[in-house]
Amino acid sequence: MTGSQPGKAGNEAGPRYLVIGRVTRPWGTRGEVKVEIMTDFPDRFSLLRKVHLGPEAMAFALESFRLHKGAALLKLEGCHDWAAAEKLRGQLVQIPIEEAVPLEEDEYYQHQIVGLAVWTVGGEYLGTVDEVISTGSNDVYVVRDEGREVLIPAIEDVVLEIDLSQRRLVVELMEGLI
Repeated sequence: MTGSQPGKAGNEAGPRYLVIGRVTRPWGTRGEVKVEIMTDFPDRFSLLRKVHLGPEAMAFALESFRLHKGAALLKLEGCHDWAAAEKLRGQLVQIPIEEAVPLEEDEYYQHQIVGLAVWTVGGEYLGTVDEVISTGSNDVYVVRDEGREVLIPAIEDVVLEIDLSQRRLVVELMEGLI
């Protein structure tokens, strides 16, 4: 599972953008911005020509990129000074979903998991995945149905099958999960 999350701009067919970072603050006086990296593929920044910012996914040409102490420093076209960079603070940095890094077999983006129906191996319907929480060791699927919430650890012993075409997830519950 990767850390890229669906962006705000999208429709019922799925998200149009994936979030790969968040602008945390201006960097220096020449319009660069410091970006918190929110993807498992930070090298992707070096391949990008353009990024999209904010809920409206406004396009910005990427003039330069470099990594610095676990963050990305971006220079965006049209952002020439500290004041312009300050206006971008807090904006999500997104890419079109078509530019997503291809994943290996049995790897999924979070937006592919959210919305899946969750069933036990015994045929009990638990609800749908409402969100994915990224923890240090493994992701946790938050499954909700009619006021009930179940936290499912995304580990091999619990998640036995993910079928995107059928929009379902089959789990073997560990003692005490419900």
